[in-house]
Amino acid sequence: MNHHAQLEDHLVFEETTAGIHIRVVPVYLDEHSAPEDHNYVWAYHVHIENLGSRTVQLLNRYWRITDAQGRVEEVSGPGVVGEQPVLKPGEAYEYTSGCPLNTASGFMVGHYEMATDEGERFNVAIPAFALDVPDRIPVSIH
Repeated sequence: MNHHAQLEDHLVFEETTAGIHIRVVPVYLDEHSAPEDHNYVWAYHVHIENLGSRTVQLLNRYWRITDAQGRVEEVSGPGVVGEQPVLKPGEAYEYTSGCPLNTASGFMVGHYEMATDEGERFNVAIPAFALDVPDRIPVSIH
């Protein structure tokens, strides 16, 4: 089931596939963005938790990134942030990555390819999540 909720002014997007729970929290990075140059940057925090009874390893990632003008970029490769974490039942793994866009909004969706100890491979859905510039960006006063 795919749903989202509010967490400390940030939307939380969650989905569970085959006992693997994925939670994503996107955060707009005002200090790294330059809207006047059509450069918008988000961080996204990912929490992966093994709710199942089998040990799994994250082998590969696949992302489909769409900006507000409908341009699509596909990204795939081994692991996440240079790691291919192993999750025993009840264990969790967290990481943060980033996504630049040329528009003030967009969305990301994808999947992780996992493998069990027995070598069975399966895909775990990453919930689609929105990348939106907040309505009220705090102005830093120097």
